[in-house]
Amino acid sequence: MSLRRFKVLTFDVVGTLIDFERGMIDYIRGIAPAAQPAPSDDEILDAYRQVRARPGSGWYPDDLVRVYADMAVELKLPTGPGVGEGFRDSIERWPAFPDSAAALRRLRTRYKLVAMTNARRWALAHMARALGEPFHDSVTVDDARVEKPDPQFFAFARGRLSAEGYVLEDILHVAQSQHHDIGVARRLGYTVCWIERRQGLKGFGGTKEPAQLTRPDYHFATLAQLADAVDAEG
Repeated sequence: MSLRRFKVLTFDVVGTLIDFERGMIDYIRGIAPAAQPAPSDDEILDAYRQVRARPGSGWYPDDLVRVYADMAVELKLPTGPGVGEGFRDSIERWPAFPDSAAALRRLRTRYKLVAMTNARRWALAHMARALGEPFHDSVTVDDARVEKPDPQFFAFARGRLSAEGYVLEDILHVAQSQHHDIGVARRLGYTVCWIERRQGLKGFGGTKEPAQLTRPDYHFATLAQLADAVDAEG
């Protein structure tokens, strides 16, 4: 399928465009530089993934206050006043992947770009700035009132786009998470592009492991590779 046939690219943001794993690890390293024994990166991400998936979790990233408290018990991290809130607020400094902003600028010249994120709108505002304000539109958990992989999130986003005259075949959904995005979007009839940010690394890092891997329509290790593929079509 030609990538030029699409009119809209919808994006997962956290994990696809923003390196949330590095952001969280940097925060924990900053507040616990002398922790002994110091948890490894994998131990931090494993604890995060398990805690975030526990029943009763709240909306993201507000839920990171609770997440940090539970992680602190498991990893013996500092628990002073405001530390959990600092973990939540560190999202303001989470870095974009090195290729994200430039690739989005290239893609923006050809497509309507729409963010589809489980993060709340206040958090998306910080992430969009880190990415160079690339989005024409956005759907957050504040709008959809549910988190992916709930199909209602995708239905809400499609409703917004259909009001502008776009149909399902016009949309390419671009995401890193097999669990939150690729599997459910494929089942709902979307054409999907998997940006496998952890290609070559073991496990799923801070992202919940899917019940099974879904074969995507397009598969790249970086967003720059997607932009290159579009440009290669002339």
